Amino acid sequence: MSGNSTIEDTMKTIDENKGRLALVVKDKKLIGVLSDGDIRRLILSGLILKDRIQFDSSFVYIDTHDDFNKVCEIFREYNSDFLPILNKGELINLITKAQFHAMLLEDIQYSSEFNFSQVETETLKHEIYNRPWGFYKSTWLSSHAQAKIITIFPNSEISLQKHCKREEHWVIVKGAGVAIIGNERVQVTSGDYIQVPIECKHSIINLSLSENLILSEVQLGSYFGEDDIVRYKDKYGRS
Repeated sequence: MSGNSTIEDTMKTIDENKGRLALVVKDKKLIGVLSDGDIRRLILSGLILKDRIQFDSSFVYIDTHDDFNKVCEIFREYNSDFLPILNKGELINLITKAQFHAMLLEDIQYSSEFNFSQVETETLKHEIYNRPWGFYKSTWLSSHAQAKIITIFPNSEISLQKHCKREEHWVIVKGAGVAIIGNERVQVTSGDYIQVPIECKHSIINLSLSENLILSEVQLGSYFGEDDIVRYKDKYGRS
């Protein structure tokens, strides 16, 4: 968009843009950046929709020659949600912080020429899911791994189950309990590590009557859906 655009036009551009921003370009040179927050501030200052935009010509950006370390440092130092990528002032590309994080976790090498719009940032956004025994939150999901934080309430337990397409690695973060791995019962407490191979029957029990049992779980395999569960025994009557 140009520097002569109205606030209304800019709002439409931002609404259509998944990055929630508008880039102001003149003769292929980037001369300004406007976010939806900037537009709100302009309206609160007394401007109306038909007024021309006002923008600060100073903005944070990265150069096409900046390497991975430089991009990391700029995102961190300026706490920016997005960074334009310029070559001698000309707009070449745009990357958001969410895209940068997601691509690195997917083991995609950073390049200023990469099509960042194809990066699936939803892998970074996960809800908390409640279960009869407690709750879990996925902290990261990719094509080859998933990481979760699992909280098991006092006097509660995960069903005796197995998975056909993934193995699991547990680190006990807080509390104590009993892990059932195959035919073994193992006492676990904070700092302990447990490996659960593919198709191995397993469960973990919180024997405490007052304290939650929290573990960090990393899954490795080819599929991480919740339907990859074969239950053998469940305290809550689930099949």
